[in-house]
Amino acid sequence: MKLVALMSNGIDSPVASYLMSKRGADVILLHMDNRPFTDDRSMAIVQDIAARLRDVTGKGFPLYVANHGENQQIIKDGCDYHYQCVMCKRVMQRTARELAKRLGASGIIMGDSLGQVASQTLRNIKSENIGLDFPVVRPLIGMDKLEIIDISQKIGTFDISIRQTNGCLVVPTRPITEANPEKVVAMSQKIDVEDLAHRTAENAVLIQ
Repeated sequence: MKLVALMSNGIDSPVASYLMSKRGADVILLHMDNRPFTDDRSMAIVQDIAARLRDVTGKGFPLYVANHGENQQIIKDGCDYHYQCVMCKRVMQRTARELAKRLGASGIIMGDSLGQVASQTLRNIKSENIGLDFPVVRPLIGMDKLEIIDISQKIGTFDISIRQTNGCLVVPTRPITEANPEKVVAMSQKIDVEDLAHRTAENAVLIQ
């Protein structure tokens, strides 16, 4: 089983990737590079997390990077700003799907934990997945933050993930928590999320 994990510089996605690796999956990491809406420190953190996952599991964890900053600007300019995070995830998941198809992987790993942040409500997750037509594995979905932190500390990714960055500078002050599916579909058509995802996946680069 081969899976593509959407890998941020945060705490959750490294744990999700580790857990699926321990279940026997060959995990390919995909980092959506948010620059200029973040700084260079995020990339360094992701590279160090990938190295740590290799050390703790003894597996390859190849790391691909895809430029996502331009997508974020297109979403910001073309969509309701309160929906930025939902629309961002729609593009990211579709990019991961296209890369997975190219690499012979059968699904996507997400680090979602239900209700932990605004974009991870059940309704938002449903809206993010509309039309994806590809398996998404969420091994952390029923865990609370303390459980996830405990695993991250045990595998040695926690201290890497909490290194300071300037975060994501395009996150709205009041992100939508109960996304309207019809509105999500309409905005997706307006900015053509499928085309964005195809182009982004085609330009993804293996860096480690």
